[in-house]
Amino acid sequence: MDMNETPSGNRVHISLFGKRNAGKSSVMNALVGQPLSIVSEVKGTTTDPVRKSMELLPLGPVVFTDTPGLDDDGVLGAFRMEKSYQVLDKTDIAVVVIDASIGKEKEDQRIIDHIREKQIPYVVVYNKHDLIPNPTIEEVAIADLLKDAETGKEISIWISTVDQYHVHELKELLARLKPDTEPQIPIIADLVQPNDLVVLVVPIDKAAPKGRLILPQQQTIRELLDTGAIPIVARETELKSVLEQIKKPPVFVITDSQVFQEVASIVPDSIPLTSFSILFARHKGVLSAALEGVKVLKQLKDKDTVLIAEGCTHHRQCGDIGTEKIPRWIQEQVGGAEIYYEYCSGNDFPKDLSGYRLVIQCGGCMLNEREVKHRYRLAKEQGIPMTNYGVAISEMKGILKRSIANL
Repeated sequence: MDMNETPSGNRVHISLFGKRNAGKSSVMNALVGQPLSIVSEVKGTTTDPVRKSMELLPLGPVVFTDTPGLDDDGVLGAFRMEKSYQVLDKTDIAVVVIDASIGKEKEDQRIIDHIREKQIPYVVVYNKHDLIPNPTIEEVAIADLLKDAETGKEISIWISTVDQYHVHELKELLARLKPDTEPQIPIIADLVQPNDLVVLVVPIDKAAPKGRLILPQQQTIRELLDTGAIPIVARETELKSVLEQIKKPPVFVITDSQVFQEVASIVPDSIPLTSFSILFARHKGVLSAALEGVKVLKQLKDKDTVLIAEGCTHHRQCGDIGTEKIPRWIQEQVGGAEIYYEYCSGNDFPKDLSGYRLVIQCGGCMLNEREVKHRYRLAKEQGIPMTNYGVAISEMKGILKRSIANL
């Protein structure tokens, strides 16, 4: 998998914020080298976040996001601004674009305050340098700006997308600005050695995408190959035959959560067993929180509401794990209690979780680590337990302790 194929959840997210007509779209187009965002003198031209994946070396694979103006008005304007602030929750590096001919105003300072509150590295870009009367031409010392960033000082740069003044320097600055994130835990690489056998159980049912594997399976296979381990992929229907044929027991069996119970009945207790979803909770740094949140499953009562959240917006088919299987398994556990279910997908995670007794999040392969942690943090702040698919399913199937024993 090259950098152009890197999933969005594994890219550094660089987002542009600012007032209408500050020139965010022009800056976005200059950064990506394409006329991606519509540029117009009409205020509010950008009505929805616009994203572009690319490489920005030496930083690596990134996603640039252009957002609606933060001074929008009216009912629709309020919705657009809400979308912009939602982008902030998954932003690793922020770019605040200010019209240099006007200067910093209260809306600009407001978003900067939010960015600083979330401890996101950011750059203030004074755009439209070409409109300044008798503008001074100065060289930018990237190294000095990076030193300022390390000490927590606000760094700024003057640019013009008309004559490309300091556009290259802005790219260089962003490429070297380190996102404020902890080193990410691998999916599986730190748990295996070269030549270890790892069996991956991949169900092929109606919900499986035709002709390909889903993203967590692809990423796990790739990481195993990168470490020199040997992945063996099979359906649950062939798992018993696979285990009988290999001479050396695998160091792990990793399964899709929806066949957890069936796989657990086949795999001997001596062989470590877990799921892709549990590995991704660990990978995103939320496994401890998910294990704490899952305790509420056994405490659900009549009329409680469970929110089931997915990071992607795939077409749901008959037998979908989120909308059909998990609710059915919960109902089997609570008996006659009537549990209500609500669903959200993609970026539409609600801010107010007070109406829910429990939130069950998917593995989050399409979400970056900052977004996943934001969701768990939001739930914690509101006192709402939150867990994920794999942890919840293994708990309901009575195999949670086994599923996390070797992680």
